[in-house]
Amino acid sequence: MYKTTYEKSFPKGFLWGGATAANQVEGAWNLDGKGLSTAEVVQKADNRRKMSMGDVTEETLAIALADKTDDLYPKRRGIDFYHHYKEDIALFAEMGFKVYRFSIAWSRIFPQGEDSQPNEAGLVFYDNVLAELAKYDIVPLVTLSHYEMPVALTQKYNGWAGRETIAAFNRFTETVFDRYHDQVDYWLTFNEINTGTWGFHETGAIDKGLSEREQLQIRYQALHHQFVASAIATKQLHQIDSNAKIGSMLARMQTYPVTPNPEDVRAAQLEDEKNLFFTDVQARGEYPEYMNRFFGDNGIVIHMAEDDQAILLENPVDFISFSYYMTNVTQHNQVDDGVGNMAVGGRNPYLKESDWGWQIDPVGLRITLNAMWDRYRKPLFIVENGLGALDKLEDDGHVHDQYRIDYLRAHIEQMKEAIKDGVNLLGYTMWGPIDLISFSTSEMSKRYGFIYVDQDDDGKGTLKRIKKDSFTWYKEVIASNGETL
Repeated sequence: MYKTTYEKSFPKGFLWGGATAANQVEGAWNLDGKGLSTAEVVQKADNRRKMSMGDVTEETLAIALADKTDDLYPKRRGIDFYHHYKEDIALFAEMGFKVYRFSIAWSRIFPQGEDSQPNEAGLVFYDNVLAELAKYDIVPLVTLSHYEMPVALTQKYNGWAGRETIAAFNRFTETVFDRYHDQVDYWLTFNEINTGTWGFHETGAIDKGLSEREQLQIRYQALHHQFVASAIATKQLHQIDSNAKIGSMLARMQTYPVTPNPEDVRAAQLEDEKNLFFTDVQARGEYPEYMNRFFGDNGIVIHMAEDDQAILLENPVDFISFSYYMTNVTQHNQVDDGVGNMAVGGRNPYLKESDWGWQIDPVGLRITLNAMWDRYRKPLFIVENGLGALDKLEDDGHVHDQYRIDYLRAHIEQMKEAIKDGVNLLGYTMWGPIDLISFSTSEMSKRYGFIYVDQDDDGKGTLKRIKKDSFTWYKEVIASNGETL
């Protein structure tokens, strides 16, 4: 639509805030009736640049189930948000948060996944969190599944590989929609759903040791079940509350060709297609044609129930959210040299990298926003973006994290440029506003927050919360609606 004017900066009502996940902050893994989740049986990594979220076998699962400690499983302890939520939310409010993204732990509500009744103590905990957010007029953005599910469903159905898990999940979603719909206007179904192609952490399905073709079959079948469950959840929410909005969530992996060689350009296009496949299904409501060849070439057959495709088509998401941490470069006959990068790909010589080897590309965020807006024409929401770093608590009692301020400033500047380009951007919840347990390696020393938490990788510390320099900076960003950077 042609207009003589355009947005010059962040719109009024832009949702500034931060994001966390239950399994990385809550702790209290064995209190008040909570069941064990898949996140809590993945051992911490022994190498800073080696992710561990998919290293689960029948043997390691049995060991984890027998282990009643948190020594090897830091996500069991988190940062004890379960007992500190009032203090933490007060700090978010002090920064001026307009929105806080958090997840509801399925295993806190249905400890075994299919219990006859929900766990009331778990529901009361989230009652209290939502009440605290309402006290400060902070909008909740709730993720329904953030890298965890009741491990009992892995034991019974091999997680999302079993179609039976759809009904279990949608009983959970209906329960929380009924309970909280009058307090929550924004929901997300599956966190970074595309990472289900990496294995257990997202699908809850054990496939380690199988051939690559067998793994792909299990993973894409599990993802299909998630697509259907997400569409059913969308239908449930709209029936319960026609004004509520529900979105998909993608780990966006913008890919550049390593050279202008047409074969490299095509290789990069294919990588982008495999990444955007997930939002194509959830936002457009159908499987894109380009995936037919990928499935055929890899011997993948998606088994569908008779009405699956109709359910997907009739219940697309209302908006698209995504995480953005890095970009990648791709070439034909790619050999991965991206050690540390969250996605497979080559290194980009024009970019710097974080302490964990994640390459930093603020301009890539503007490219991503424009490409996704052009492709879908649905509102966008950046629900994760941040810098994991080796923060140091100095002798003066402060953390001087100018590097984090520089990182976030550069990305917010590109968000503003994208809005000028015409992108409809709802908000920005940086990851994560308070130090938490790392998703990929279960370290505490990989710190993202504006708030330092006194805890080390072994769980030792007072859990005292300390404001970093970036705390004051982000407070000014929000107060000025992105004008003071």
